[in-house]
Formats: sequence, C-alpha cells, structure tokens
Amino acid sequence: MTPPRRTRRRPQPLTPQPQPAPRPPQPALPEAADGQGPRQNPERLYSVAGSDGARAELDLVTLIVARTAPPVSATPEQAAVLRLCRAPLSVAELSAYLRLPFSTMTVLLTELITAELVHARAPIVRQAVPDRSLLEAVMHGLQRL
Repeated sequence: MTPPRRTRRRPQPLTPQPQPAPRPPQPALPEAADGQGPRQNPERLYSVAGSDGARAELDLVTLIVARTAPPVSATPEQAAVLRLCRAPLSVAELSAYLRLPFSTMTVLLTELITAELVHARAPIVRQAVPDRSLLEAVMHGLQRL
C-alpha cells in the first residue's frame, strides 16, 4: 500500500486578488511562402531603411560600438542599436537581435555612422602564435637570471 501524497498548505490571502483582464486575441501574421513562420511586413522595412542612398562598407563581422546614449530624436530601431552597442557587437549579431535583414541593417547603421552616433571598426584578428623555439629561448634566458 502506498502512502498518501502530502500537499503543502498555503495561507489564504485575506483580501481577494484582482483577476487580470483577459487579453484580446491578436490577429495571426500571414505565413511566409516557404512555410518558415510569419513573414515580415515590407512596408515596415521600408520605413526603417528609408529610401536608397549611399551605404557604408559594412561586413557581417564589422564591429559596431555606440559613442553616445540614444538621443531623443532617434527612431526606436536606432535607439535599440545604440543600447545594444554599449559593448562591441557585429552587424550579424545586431541583425539577429533586432530581427532585421542585413540590407536594412546596413542602411540603419549608415545613418548612425554619418550622424557620428556609432563607430564601425574591423574585427580584432588574433596574431599568429610566436615560434616555440623563441619562447623556449626567452624562458631559458629568464631562468639564467
């Protein structure tokens, strides 16, 4: 025979808690043609990117660093980029975090670069490991001291 399960008793609140209002149902987003989830609204991407213009030479691994806090006049996407870029982030990471295509991200970053709100720099490349014989020679020289 198995023993009965014990349940923990919790004290009942003296005043009834107000129930949250039910959320209205949200309309479903239209599916993408490839069936990979909801597609993005192209009008929204155009409003974020604006008209075609000169673009900065950015790569997926270009690091972006914010120079200042977001100004009051910044769009929501620009403010999000400036908040995310307190520490260096690559363009690919920004594109993924904001769920914007790379082409839209380059236009947005070009605006921020021309306004001198962010700084773009090439990624830091690790230098080649020094020759083992050189390291051994330095180690032996230090041991002789």
